[in-house]
Amino acid sequence: MSLLVSSWSNGVQSVPKDYVMPPERRPGDYIAVCKEIPVIDLQNDRSDIIQQILKACKEFGLFQVINHGVSEKMMAEMRVLYDEFFNMPIEDKLGLFAKTYGKGCTLHTSGVNYAKEKVHFWKDTLKHDCHPLEEHIPSWPEKPARYREEVGRYATEVRKMGFKILNMIGEGLGLPEGYFDRVSQEQYMAIHLYPQCPDPSLAMGIDGHADPNIITFLQQDQYGLQIQKDGKWMGVDPIPNAFVVNLGYTLEIISNEKLKSVEHRVVTNSSASRTSIVTFFSPSPTLPVENEVPIIIQPAKELVTSSNPPVFTSFQYKDFVARYLAFVCKPRPRNGTPLDPYRI
Repeated sequence: MSLLVSSWSNGVQSVPKDYVMPPERRPGDYIAVCKEIPVIDLQNDRSDIIQQILKACKEFGLFQVINHGVSEKMMAEMRVLYDEFFNMPIEDKLGLFAKTYGKGCTLHTSGVNYAKEKVHFWKDTLKHDCHPLEEHIPSWPEKPARYREEVGRYATEVRKMGFKILNMIGEGLGLPEGYFDRVSQEQYMAIHLYPQCPDPSLAMGIDGHADPNIITFLQQDQYGLQIQKDGKWMGVDPIPNAFVVNLGYTLEIISNEKLKSVEHRVVTNSSASRTSIVTFFSPSPTLPVENEVPIIIQPAKELVTSSNPPVFTSFQYKDFVARYLAFVCKPRPRNGTPLDPYRI
């Protein structure tokens, strides 16, 4: 367990050499917080909300939502719960530890594969699947004792909010009602702890990347998230009791590039640790039927016309995820995106 950053970083005076990013991967100079990122009130008129969401998805690939239906009390309880989890004695977390990012419930450090990294990220992550709950809850942490009950309720409420937003995106694009109910089968959570860092100019929480999935919902308690727009990095201001919503590559493909996924990264902090509670909605590798039909990702046929031909070819989601993981594991600098091989 000594690999976990949180197990040894408290009080260190310098960044260990295997956490020092090469100059081209460091966060750079001071990044201003962007004041233009849309904040959308989900209790407003539905037609207005849809237009605001579509505009945000086209311009930023990201927005924040308030009055979303997940109670302030529940969000506060999650912050307390994960503070307790990451502060538990090492022996209480041993059974969850894994050296690589994988299926099931795992606790790991840095990126996708610690052993193959030349330099590590200043981050520990607890990850587990959430849907269907009854299938996955038995693999979740047993401590703190209330973990399964509280996180189960939270996952249910975030799922309601998530499909409310996805359905509005679908309506705005002109897709059939319930389109995302079939495509977005999987839901999982990743809870990232970014401990205090003695020199944030040298270390990174996570490199710039866009998510491979459909859509992502982030609850954050401290500044650290940055997005890239028009070739420049800009900060995302944490708003109390809001969710940050960002689009993944899969939704960019389904929309036939009408909507954009967003490249984002996380910087470290010398004065406070940061915990982010992230929920991902994604296609499952196969349809939930006996013959295990592979999920095919492609531009929605409703959005393809003779004057608006498909931008991407069709492909199996599991193949795309494998290519994505291989791509993001490459060291910077690099050109292109994991979408390039699928462009027509």
